[in-house]
Amino acid sequence: MDFGVFILAQQRGYHQTPQQVIHNSIEQTVTAEQAGFTNAWYAEHHFNNYSLSPSPLMMVAHMAAKTQRIRLGTAVCILPLYQPARFLAEVGFADIVSNGRLDLGVGSGYQEFEFERFGVKIQDAAEIYNEFLDIIPMGLTQKIVQYDGKFLKMPPSSVAVRPVQSPMPPIWVTSGNPVALGRGVREGHNLFVTALLGGNQAITDLRARLDKVAQDNGADLDRDVKFGFLRCAYASDDQAEIDSYLNCARFQRRISESLKYRRAQSDDGYMVKEVPSPTDPTMEQLRENLPVGSVNQVIDKLLEEISILKPKHIAIQTQLGDFDQKTMLKQIELWGSTIIPAVQKELSRNKQPDTATAA
Repeated sequence: MDFGVFILAQQRGYHQTPQQVIHNSIEQTVTAEQAGFTNAWYAEHHFNNYSLSPSPLMMVAHMAAKTQRIRLGTAVCILPLYQPARFLAEVGFADIVSNGRLDLGVGSGYQEFEFERFGVKIQDAAEIYNEFLDIIPMGLTQKIVQYDGKFLKMPPSSVAVRPVQSPMPPIWVTSGNPVALGRGVREGHNLFVTALLGGNQAITDLRARLDKVAQDNGADLDRDVKFGFLRCAYASDDQAEIDSYLNCARFQRRISESLKYRRAQSDDGYMVKEVPSPTDPTMEQLRENLPVGSVNQVIDKLLEEISILKPKHIAIQTQLGDFDQKTMLKQIELWGSTIIPAVQKELSRNKQPDTATAA
């Protein structure tokens, strides 16, 4: 079981400057590596305060110079917003400067507001995304790539800057669409999934959907598919800290939904208002649903969720809303020193009987 940090780089209000948000993202990555996390993931969004990470590949390239071991991932590059020739070259560059530490997370996007400003119809996103998945393996593994699709076209071209990893960086696919996940399964890509702020029932339902996707595409989920789980989690004996973290998690959900469903409100065209939704979970529901509480409570809840979903990777959301940076850095250190080793030890202990039986 590997653990990563997921960095959304949100700006909850003008009391945070863009410089502070980006600096916090950098500092969290460095601290995560020192704490022993295996991965750091960077989002991609545009044109508002939901995320100040417009280019996860640029973030990977920058963090490559400030870290040595931690794998650096895009979560995710919104493929329909890219031009394929430039995208392929920048993927190769990011993998080179990170010495082969790039994890390439890709998706089709969901915020129509962004698509409009890039001149792309969101109704075409799935088809464009699929054409990109045709091009990426060719462009990263073949000397010459040529493609003539409905939306994407490349005359015979050579990508000069090739990845260090062979045959190419791991691809992580995220989508709510079982068809897109199914293609990822068939082509041997990793999956990245979330139960959002839901509890055990949401995780159980997610597991069932993933099992069906794998079975429908001739695979066994546990044997054949590596998938990661994006999760909000926080450990502390200070209830005020936990509530502050959960408040930031609910802020993220409110803004994301308002953008997805085109009901976002803003006084200045940039800062999206946080408006409560009828579907908002209460703070009590969040405390019940998520791995939050004392260290032991978080460990026990995580192990319970892992027993249901059986992911190979868990990415913990650290850069949320306007949560206090110094407190979050201490939280990352706590996960590295205490929570992750305890979870891994328990998982290893639970696997030993199976190993003995197999022997």
